Amino acid sequence: MIAPARTAAFRALLSVEAGQIDLGEATARARAALGDARDRALLSEIVTGTLRARGAIDFQLARTAGRPLAKLDPEVLIALRMGLYQLLYLERVPASAVVNDAVALVRKAGKSSAAGFVNGILRRLARERATLPWPARPDDGDAPASRADAVAYLSISGSHPVWLVERWLDRHGFTATEAWVRFNNTPSPLCLRVNTAQATREAVAASLAALGIRTRPARWAPHGLIVEDDQPAMPVPTGTSPYFIQDEASQLVPELLQAGGAARVLDACAAPGGKAVAIASGLGPGGMVVAADVRPRRVALVAATLRAAGVPARVVHTAADGGWPWLPRFTHVLVDAPCSGLGTVRRDPDIRWRRQPDDLDRFAAVQDRLLIQAARAVMPGGRIVYSTCSSEPEENDAVVDRFLLSHPGFRRLRVQDLPGLPAEVAALADPAGYLRTDPARHGLEAFFGAVFTAPD
Repeated sequence: MIAPARTAAFRALLSVEAGQIDLGEATARARAALGDARDRALLSEIVTGTLRARGAIDFQLARTAGRPLAKLDPEVLIALRMGLYQLLYLERVPASAVVNDAVALVRKAGKSSAAGFVNGILRRLARERATLPWPARPDDGDAPASRADAVAYLSISGSHPVWLVERWLDRHGFTATEAWVRFNNTPSPLCLRVNTAQATREAVAASLAALGIRTRPARWAPHGLIVEDDQPAMPVPTGTSPYFIQDEASQLVPELLQAGGAARVLDACAAPGGKAVAIASGLGPGGMVVAADVRPRRVALVAATLRAAGVPARVVHTAADGGWPWLPRFTHVLVDAPCSGLGTVRRDPDIRWRRQPDDLDRFAAVQDRLLIQAARAVMPGGRIVYSTCSSEPEENDAVVDRFLLSHPGFRRLRVQDLPGLPAEVAALADPAGYLRTDPARHGLEAFFGAVFTAPD
């Protein structure tokens, strides 16, 4: 009998490979079929780990298979990938169980003719795993003599697409790119954002400590808590109003709005709703938040997030063509724009394989339209914050430059000059005045933020 966690992981990875759903949804669906907590943990480990290490795994499979991996049936390739991941990275899993289950999964998927091939490949790699060849790390500092060697090392041993490694090498050099790649290959800590409308950070930390869950204050996010235990004494309760799960870098973006009191705020791309909660929790009695999104399912998610947090906000479904039905009535507009997500590769390892260079211009065109709409919705003298979870300049600096060129009345504010901004957030501003978190320097996912004021 195939281990239930491996069956579930196989199905989830097939769904991701086919482009049907993303990693988060695929894992959530697969977890729902597993009743045992240990099976759910193994499922998550196999799925996330296989995607994170896919570059290294494919290197060894291609070296051993004797045929292009692209010619293998998806079911065969997924069985090989997840099998080799377990052989190389999971110490307590018996090799025989991994190989036998991989062969059984291929047969169950109707690919019995490939069973011997899968068995042979995985058994050979299991025997040779302590002596497998890997590209050597360049030993000549931040400027390796051979760019090709640096790219091979980072893309194969570091398991990142060649095109992305090349971009980062050109902009940041070898040392920073290596640190970035290593950062992306480490599991993300669980980070909580305290709902300050319901509790203080200290009170939430104390309540979790009483449950045996140790936390520490986030270094950069003023209302963030990091769960210190990889496996706390009990699962962290979720869906409660005093806090919600949100990455630390993401928590920084609403701080740039500096919206309080009777501010009227539009969160134009609100899903999943965490930033809307953060904004609403900081407003006074006369304040208002409108949380909008274009996808009906995501609108429902925003509404559920706001209900769970117990904060008031109006949730609106906007048209897919970007047309917003509002007059200039908002004092603040947040455009947390849809983007490539390349800044969140640590948390979402499938993104590194799903994105291609052409995607950057495609996302940038959407981002341009959203900023133009924001300029129409903000009141004279109001503030717009534009943010992405992308590391790439096409979606960040270039979008800002085009917006300012086409809207000369708007002025960009330097983040570090914003009065009253928490010092830890201001410290993340780059010399140009953008919020720009850097995995290599800050230990945060790569987020970007720019602040504009509208003409009076």
